Amino acid sequence: MNAAVVVPGVLAPVVVLVLAWLMPSLTAPDLPFGARVPAARLGEPVIAAQRRSYRRWLAGAGGAVLLAGGGFAVAAGGGHGVAAGAAAVLPALAAVAVAAAGYVRARRAVLAAKRAGGWYDGLRQGVAADTSLRTGPRAVAGLWALPAVLLTVVTAAIGAVRYRGMPARLPVHYGGGGTADRYAAKSLPTAFAPVLVQLLVTALMVGIVWAVARGRADLDPAHPAASAARYRRFVARVGAALLVLAACIDLSMLLAALKIWAGAAALSPVSLLAPVLAGLAVVVLVSVRTGQGGSRLTGPARDGTGGDGPGTDGAGADDPDTGLVHADDDRYWRAGGTVYVNRSDPALLVPKRFGIGWTVNLGNPRVVLLLLVLAGLAVVLSVAS
Repeated sequence: MNAAVVVPGVLAPVVVLVLAWLMPSLTAPDLPFGARVPAARLGEPVIAAQRRSYRRWLAGAGGAVLLAGGGFAVAAGGGHGVAAGAAAVLPALAAVAVAAAGYVRARRAVLAAKRAGGWYDGLRQGVAADTSLRTGPRAVAGLWALPAVLLTVVTAAIGAVRYRGMPARLPVHYGGGGTADRYAAKSLPTAFAPVLVQLLVTALMVGIVWAVARGRADLDPAHPAASAARYRRFVARVGAALLVLAACIDLSMLLAALKIWAGAAALSPVSLLAPVLAGLAVVVLVSVRTGQGGSRLTGPARDGTGGDGPGTDGAGADDPDTGLVHADDDRYWRAGGTVYVNRSDPALLVPKRFGIGWTVNLGNPRVVLLLLVLAGLAVVLSVAS
């Protein structure tokens, strides 16, 4: 039985559905299913009812996906080729589709109740900004990037030492079962391709952490100071977790490079994926602990700013209620609240409405240009390989 097919075919949809189940509890309280809701309306019966309905849908339709997808993965696990590849991927895609359908249905119900009830009528709307994110101390310590950098350097050094003794032809691609199916003559590009991947991964993760640490925060205008302190803690913890993930990916590439440089005709995908899975586990655990934007953080921050907890306003002694509510900005979120398009917002990255982390502002021309460059780079690398 091909573990490279069965493991992702069975495990991936389980992970997707578990994260989808947790997501309503991890999202900021005033963004149920990505719909902006004033604090006074958080107790509306429709919100609690949609959470229950969403999870019932996940339990029913998601359970069916697990049974069908798991059976498909096990049945195709003894083979290779297109069927095996589909068995490894399709169950996870089906789980994503189930979660997305439940989310869209719940979001529409909340938005309909919001419009019908005039939840924002007569409220003073506002926006809070924390300019110190750009000018203040760094939220994420640079030392967190050191393991990824060191692993890249070590890989390059080992490759340089072993280059002369490498086989004349090196495997450059492995199939789904971990068997080499494409070889190329030894050269600097083919031998050091894993190092290039490490450089790209490390640079990408460091760039993302740098950008989000200086990006626009989604702060509560009612209690801006406590909200900013909570967001800083969120950025510090999730940013550090992302850099740990980068180091885990680089470790996996180092292990793959050692096999490639030895001319190995086969390698174990499961063992190479183990460091990546460990890094993803760190990101998930940190995300669950913090919640989106720090919504699940409790206790005072290190700088002593306020006590905060899940579902609370996060107000501290020096952070009185301003009387403002979040601006109703649902119109900028397209595709079910997952795509942000705001031409008047200069931000490149903004916090997600449903989920953990950040997404891009497609209304910013620089983002569109960057995405085109990355797409072109991906095409060039795929053709070159």
